[in-house]
Amino acid sequence: MPFKKIIILTTLCLLTIALFTYWANTSIINQSKPFVTYDITKLPTTKVGLLLGTTKTLKNGTDNEFFFNRIDATVALFKSGKIKYVIVSGDNGNKNYNEPEDMQLELIKKGIPDSAIYLDFAGFRTLDSVVRALKIFGQKKIIIISQQFHNERAVFIGRKFGIDAYGYNAKEVRASFGFKTKVREVFARNKVYIDLLLNTSPKFLGDSIAIK
Repeated sequence: MPFKKIIILTTLCLLTIALFTYWANTSIINQSKPFVTYDITKLPTTKVGLLLGTTKTLKNGTDNEFFFNRIDATVALFKSGKIKYVIVSGDNGNKNYNEPEDMQLELIKKGIPDSAIYLDFAGFRTLDSVVRALKIFGQKKIIIISQQFHNERAVFIGRKFGIDAYGYNAKEVRASFGFKTKVREVFARNKVYIDLLLNTSPKFLGDSIAIK
């Protein structure tokens, strides 16, 4: 193939990806906007909050601001009476890495009773966490707790699966701290539409877990 044609095809492919990325991001932001907020008073009262997991410490050993800000938001939501129970959903890929248990311990330290916390160890990605809240924990209405950019995607997914989903935004992290995560988020929104097109399911489902 002539070099000129390769350049043209490459340019067209990159342009297509860029346009799709822009459309996916704009669409998800616009559709989730009415349901995502920093104002706790604007949220409905519901039975369960879904806390999306992340690592407690970074590879360099420093505290992960995403983690601790989500913990604080969950505690505020619980103490406000907006939720009675928390599903902590995340990855526990190996014996030295356990997002749900790390978050559970922090929540207990902050005053949420262990009896109000349910652990989901199969929340390997956002789609898994959200869909499992419905299919495993039986929740048709939830408040999702994470940072705004993550809540937008999670709430969008939940509503596409028929969940009455809302998002309570945890405090943002410093711009320099969260740069890589937010860049990944831009392209994660492309994957949302691909998953919907392919009717992707969570990696694991399993037996139902009743929340009191």
